[in-house]
Amino acid sequence: QLVAYEVKRMKAEEGNKQKILRHIKELAEKLYKNENPYPAVTMHKVQKPTEGCHLRLHQKPFPRLDEGTVQWIIDQATAKLQTAPPAVRAEKKCMVPSGPPIAAILERNGNALANSARRLEVVRNCISYVFENKMLEAKKLFPAVLRAMKGRAARHCLTQELHLHVQQNRAVLDHQQFDFVIRMMNCCLQ
Repeated sequence: QLVAYEVKRMKAEEGNKQKILRHIKELAEKLYKNENPYPAVTMHKVQKPTEGCHLRLHQKPFPRLDEGTVQWIIDQATAKLQTAPPAVRAEKKCMVPSGPPIAAILERNGNALANSARRLEVVRNCISYVFENKMLEAKKLFPAVLRAMKGRAARHCLTQELHLHVQQNRAVLDHQQFDFVIRMMNCCLQ
């Protein structure tokens, strides 16, 4: 969006430093809100104690907690949550263009067709190994499949092969098989 919509504005602001600074602050706020959408929910990391810590002699006993103070803190947090606006972000839906069809790409890159065919064969073999529970063979092909997912044809092949396996049988996958399929799908989506 920044590249698509803000270029004209940035060119218009080139001479004025105050406008540029204001624009940078707006961008910083947008980026901060994008990275921290729910400010009310903060996770505190508590370190795990070391293995032999309970055996140490200098271990102090946990202090007594005052019931009134704890209840006061809980009441304050509940009051804050009730007065705070709901931290739900409305998702903006947009259409992603599909791009040129695969046939057009293959016509342009005629010499890449043989290389692409080999990659597609590797994807097909890996998926069949996963569904046949030949995990050792699938594990050998897996890095090549993940590399092949950079190409549109390989992603298309993955979806077709998974669709075929869904139609053929209703196999129940074990954890390792499921993990392989999910990792391939995740790589495909990325």
